[in-house]
Amino acid sequence: MDNKCTFKKSERISLQREINDLFNQGDSFISYPLRVIYVKQMPDSGATSSVLISVPKKKFKSAVKRNRMKRLIREAYRLNKAYLIRHLQEKESGLLIAFLFVGNELCKWKEIETSIQKGIKILIEKTKCR
Repeated sequence: MDNKCTFKKSERISLQREINDLFNQGDSFISYPLRVIYVKQMPDSGATSSVLISVPKKKFKSAVKRNRMKRLIREAYRLNKAYLIRHLQEKESGLLIAFLFVGNELCKWKEIETSIQKGIKILIEKTKCR
């Protein structure tokens, strides 16, 4: 396993078919200020898990603020994904994951990181029994 904390293009959802599968067949839960949608499916890119991050324009009109939130979410996922990847490799399965921002105001780094950590723990619990 790769010990580097990287977030490569192959770990991002880019195919419209995968996005449709995620939103049509996926289960979801809230890890405030994020809503996590996931579907147990191997990504076409070959990665163990692929991620989509979305911050709605309706919440933040300013692109600067939207991009800031997306950067925080991406960074928090990048630093905390190792535990999830290890679990998925042991189970020989994959996940498509979407992190949707549902909060109403800009969040601090610690709040986003805590939310991502909680979301990853819940994802591991939900994929254990299947």
